[in-house]
Amino acid sequence: MQVISRLIEPENTLPKARQIFSNKALRAMIIPLLIEQLLQMIVGIADTLMVSYAGEATVSGVSLDTMVYTIFIYLFTAIATGGAVVVSQYLGSGDKKKADLAASQIYHMAGIVSLVCMALMLVLGRSILSLLYPSVEPEVMEACRTYLWIVTLSFPANALYNAGAALYRSMGRTRTTMMVSIAMNLINVAGNAVGIFVLHAGAAGVAWPTTLSWWFAAIVMTILCMNRQSQVTLHLGMALKTSREMIRRITRIAFPSAVENTLFQLAKVVLGALIATFGTSQIAANGIGQTLWSLAACMCVSMNPVFITVIGQCMGAGDTEAADWYMKKLVRLSLLLAVLWNALVLALVPAILPLYSITSETRHLVFVIVIIHNTFAAFVQPFAMPLSSGLRASGDVKFAMWSSLFATVVCRTLFSFVFGLWMGMGVVGIALAMGLDWCIKAGLDIWRWKKGTWKTFKII
Repeated sequence: MQVISRLIEPENTLPKARQIFSNKALRAMIIPLLIEQLLQMIVGIADTLMVSYAGEATVSGVSLDTMVYTIFIYLFTAIATGGAVVVSQYLGSGDKKKADLAASQIYHMAGIVSLVCMALMLVLGRSILSLLYPSVEPEVMEACRTYLWIVTLSFPANALYNAGAALYRSMGRTRTTMMVSIAMNLINVAGNAVGIFVLHAGAAGVAWPTTLSWWFAAIVMTILCMNRQSQVTLHLGMALKTSREMIRRITRIAFPSAVENTLFQLAKVVLGALIATFGTSQIAANGIGQTLWSLAACMCVSMNPVFITVIGQCMGAGDTEAADWYMKKLVRLSLLLAVLWNALVLALVPAILPLYSITSETRHLVFVIVIIHNTFAAFVQPFAMPLSSGLRASGDVKFAMWSSLFATVVCRTLFSFVFGLWMGMGVVGIALAMGLDWCIKAGLDIWRWKKGTWKTFKII
């Protein structure tokens, strides 16, 4: 641990009194977050693994459908993240009353938005799938429709869980969210086993356990957030009312993130429509590959809330020098952990792939695209993902949005068509385009960080 401490410490020193998060405190945040992300990824692998025994058509249908409903999941996450930034800054300033109000308004926004989205998809879901994937095989479309209808019922639960988890992470209490996640994922895995192997329910056998587990987690996190002894408390009375001023503060952070995440996922949906033309084997390889990519990326994903909590509290306290010092430290830590983690995941892939009931051609494609992904995820993603969260935590959300839109929506989409379609590389070209997207995003974020403009923003 001493070697790691020396590797991540910035050259310039910061007085101990202003180091509000010790290495021990950072470790206490990061380890539960990693475990939580790892559990979610393992469940994702278990989902695709179990569904693979229902046939490649079902695997393909679920993977295409995931691209659609994830748009809404990103929207709910953006609301929670925007609220977490505001709450973190109020915690840094020591204003508990405003922190409680912000927490309650996160729930207010999450509840309303998720109910509207659920109603929208229940009415228009089938038409949207037919529009996006007109050329897929009938069996694949049937799996899409079944899975989407069921998981749509989990939208309010997902939004409320994300709101509660964001509040606990803003306090640095990541062990609690980890424990809830463990329980949620145990319910999900057990339900999947019953749905696929006992009931032989195909896509529905995976969708129902997912929906029920999200509702369990949402109820538990909401009850926990109402604890009046916590640094931040959810008040139902505040949550049922609209505070326009606080919603404006949250929306100022959440809206750019929501636009960014929604357009990012829409770009993935467009790419999903492109991938759907490559054939069932490549669709299945992409679906399984995305699950393994998520496993590899979970280290950087785990670092996002750490940046938001640490940088947010430093900025809330008005200490921009400490914020910059922690930005350097956390970026170094993210890079070190990403390299080690991606190397480990890549070493495990040859042992994981034989577990899937897929053809040798599909298995080979999965292995190739995972190698490409992990190389970029180890050395580039720390600058394209966690660093961007640090900029958001300072209030510099518009730059983070525009850089992501340019790199992902424009460049990744363009490169995907060039490599995947015109050069005939298929899903391998899609993986290469994703890596180039991260390189562009990383370059833009590093430039912004070094320029220092992010230090001038005020949220509270």
